[in-house]
Amino acid sequence: MYAQTVLRSSTGRTGIVPRSNSYSDFWSAYLADHSRRGTRAWHYAGAALAIAMALVAVAVGPVWLILGSPVVGHACAWIGHATVERNRPATFRHPVWSFVSELRMCGLWLIGRLDRELERTGVTPRP
Repeated sequence: MYAQTVLRSSTGRTGIVPRSNSYSDFWSAYLADHSRRGTRAWHYAGAALAIAMALVAVAVGPVWLILGSPVVGHACAWIGHATVERNRPATFRHPVWSFVSELRMCGLWLIGRLDRELERTGVTPRP
């Protein structure tokens, strides 16, 4: 049995953020904390800007763009959490799992499978 921290997202859904090695539990809570389309849109925009900045830095410089790209990506995500979802991002509690989950969420959205994943984990998408 894992020790868990129970969080309530702005959607009223209870998310369970494990203090364990269970990424599956974290993933479900992560999706619950991103139930609003607007929050996810901020994440998509941030990820796209961060990747674009890193690619420009590699192609033509300057190198500081690479260092700034995660800052821009996280800033966009945090704006979404503060203004749309009205919850705290999981970045500080689980930085690696949060990064992996953001890439996973964006990838599922790009290939059109995010709605199916939200349904599978019991998260109802909200406008």
